[in-house]
Amino acid sequence: MADTLEFNDIYQEVKGFMNDGRLRLSKAGLMYKNSKTGKVDNIAAADLSEGIWRRVALGYGIRLSTRAGHVYKYDGFRESEFEKLSDYIKIHFQVDLVEKDMCVKGWNWGSVRFGGQLLTFDIGEQPAFELPLSNVSQCATGKNEVTLEFHQNDDSDVSLMEIRFYVPPTQDDGGDPVEAFAQNVLSKADVIQATGDAVCIFRELQCLTPRGRYDIRIYPSFLHLHGKTFDYKIPYTTVLRLFLLPHKDQRQMFFVISLDPPIKQGQTRYHFLILLFSKDEEISLTLNMSEEEVEKRFEGKLKKNMSGCLYEMVSRVMKALVNRKITVPGNFQGHSGAQCITCSYKASSGLLYPLERGFIYVHKPPVHVRFDEVQCVNFARGTTTTRSFDFEIETKQGSQYTFSSIEREEYGKLFDFVNAKKLNIKNRGLKEGMKQAYDDYADSDDDQQHDAYLERMKEEGKIRENADTDDSGDESDESFNPGEEEEEVAEEFDSNPSASSSSADSDEDQEKPAKKPKESKPSKEKKPRKKPEVTKVKDPAAPKRPMSAYMLWLNASREKIKGDNPGISIIDLSKKAGEIWKGMTKEKKEEWDRKAEEAKRDYERAMKEYNKNAPSDVSKKEKKPKGEKKTSGEKKTSGKAEKKKSAKPASPARTPVKTNTVKSKEFVSSDESSSDESTHKKVRLQIEEGSDEEMASTPPSSNDSD
Repeated sequence: MADTLEFNDIYQEVKGFMNDGRLRLSKAGLMYKNSKTGKVDNIAAADLSEGIWRRVALGYGIRLSTRAGHVYKYDGFRESEFEKLSDYIKIHFQVDLVEKDMCVKGWNWGSVRFGGQLLTFDIGEQPAFELPLSNVSQCATGKNEVTLEFHQNDDSDVSLMEIRFYVPPTQDDGGDPVEAFAQNVLSKADVIQATGDAVCIFRELQCLTPRGRYDIRIYPSFLHLHGKTFDYKIPYTTVLRLFLLPHKDQRQMFFVISLDPPIKQGQTRYHFLILLFSKDEEISLTLNMSEEEVEKRFEGKLKKNMSGCLYEMVSRVMKALVNRKITVPGNFQGHSGAQCITCSYKASSGLLYPLERGFIYVHKPPVHVRFDEVQCVNFARGTTTTRSFDFEIETKQGSQYTFSSIEREEYGKLFDFVNAKKLNIKNRGLKEGMKQAYDDYADSDDDQQHDAYLERMKEEGKIRENADTDDSGDESDESFNPGEEEEEVAEEFDSNPSASSSSADSDEDQEKPAKKPKESKPSKEKKPRKKPEVTKVKDPAAPKRPMSAYMLWLNASREKIKGDNPGISIIDLSKKAGEIWKGMTKEKKEEWDRKAEEAKRDYERAMKEYNKNAPSDVSKKEKKPKGEKKTSGEKKTSGKAEKKKSAKPASPARTPVKTNTVKSKEFVSSDESSSDESTHKKVRLQIEEGSDEEMASTPPSSNDSD
């Protein structure tokens, strides 16, 4: 048989609420850890007195009783686990695990049995329900009735708050059965009554949460906070943890008490009690107990007469009464040498303490996060300034805490601490001025994802560049030269307006000097105006561009990937294919690289054949030297070529060149060879006449020479 038994997803019943956690059985005893709060319940093997196995709502459960009368209930077991549990408890704990069924008749009459801290209502020989007396907050009696009131559990959706028992009168003179019933309940009930004298009293302590100054009276079973407005009684059983934290100024101390369930004031819940002390404040304390009682009760942890700093006395007394360890900061030291970091949480500024097993933020609102709750952490850029950064914590329960406005000098210390604790860092980010280099962030989770679509676009871009280079002499779009085209347009339309225009235009033109054609500038300095987009019509007979090696492999492997991953979406298939391609060896990729090269060569041969057989109705423009003028016949030819070239869809890469020279009407009306051309000339004539008037009133641009 194994030395230990572990069960996950086991539920512990606490005040009507089922807490999720993990149960572990060992030779020393039983341990249960609450997943939400991290609270650990330990039951020594020698303390167990009874074990019962029974059918419950969540499957099967066990109820364990101790010799001191405490009862623990754990649900969520399977029926097949009974033998394994029974044998283990019998061998290591010397306790029999007895099967017992609950009564489900629904009768409301029976007998009451008190055993330890449990009230059991039996119908016949079977129990109908059980009430832990520790949940009782008040017990009131009537003539023949006993009314029990219960503590409310805020975690539970539905809470049982009151139950009444009718106790019939008896003929025996043994006493009042109602009073006997009430005394049995009160002897084990968790009824907080300030009876007797307090062990000690601390006067006017400064409390940050809840805010104010309170007198703290220490009783054997609870803590009494008495202020001017509010009054709280806190049982020691609700205390989870104790923290003693030094302030960043090294002159004050925080004493933090974690509570579950929290103390309540109206609709407000206080999960933490935070006290603030000055290090210089001292006190002499005398316990309201005899020395023998102090020695017997606290076993040397406390003395009847003590003196020292006030925070030391409070923490020492609380540790002895609550029987919890006090958590202090570990080895972390910030940039200034303090054991905390100044930051902001929500709207308030406070201090973040990296501890050995978690983080705690003080003080408004207080936050405590254990390392085993943390899903991941994130170092983010500051939202308001580059001299700070944010520290984000995401928990496994889905909560997120963002601590902002942390000085960038604290980054290295905090990062080393988080890395040493082996917490998952989601995104390490980049901050200007930080000491960490870019390589520190190169292994971020976001950078590890392979973008198959991006790789495909890069490959197709390379193929287009190569194809454009090879076909530059075959297509007019690729042979476009902005500098040369500007010169040709200027020569073609630049004539002397005084010699060829009408008398009205010539008078206007003679008053101003003739404009010189623009000087061509390098294409890098030229800022072309935006041209309306023209959809380029693709020839369906043209050869298709070749695919990249990755796309060839993807087309061949797509069906196989779909078969290995049934129901995969298109996006997930692309991601999966990218991961497989990235993980392939160089030798396997060479096969597809060769196929891609063959496809490219076939495409080049097909393009050459296509260009040879393409219609040759588009004539190339003849380039003339700069100083040579064209004859009227050459102008006609040039005009026809211009018309033919305009019939071909323009490439988006071509930029129209606009000149500020005056167009000649003589050139426009010199050709009437066809009706189509005459219509084309008339439209151009109307446009040019309007442009002459506009350009006459518009001063030359800064690029024109004087």
